[in-house]
Amino acid sequence: MATLPVYRWRLAPDGYATRRQLRALGLRPGGQQVTAEVQRPRKRRGPLIAYLYRVDLALPVRPMTPGRRAALEAAMAARRTCPNCRTDVGYCLPRSLGMCVLCSDLDTESAA
Repeated sequence: MATLPVYRWRLAPDGYATRRQLRALGLRPGGQQVTAEVQRPRKRRGPLIAYLYRVDLALPVRPMTPGRRAALEAAMAARRTCPNCRTDVGYCLPRSLGMCVLCSDLDTESAA
């Protein structure tokens, strides 16, 4: 396997983009392999690495269909619904608590 070309941060040539940059252009990698990487040096740890894809091989983002939209809305509603009080709290529940903040506060008060 050949090694990828490595560029310094902000010095990648034109025609390459990260996943986020492709998404901002309304594109997706479309199954292509990573073609290069950008490294940003850090003082105390290893460098930050961003993988680059070729823009000319990228495909348009798939449109949102009604079925996909319904599935996404259902998944987000499940993340907002507290399993204890069964209410939609309006924010994604913290995984560390596993319930809404109000139920967590009541749970810690009753335990004390």
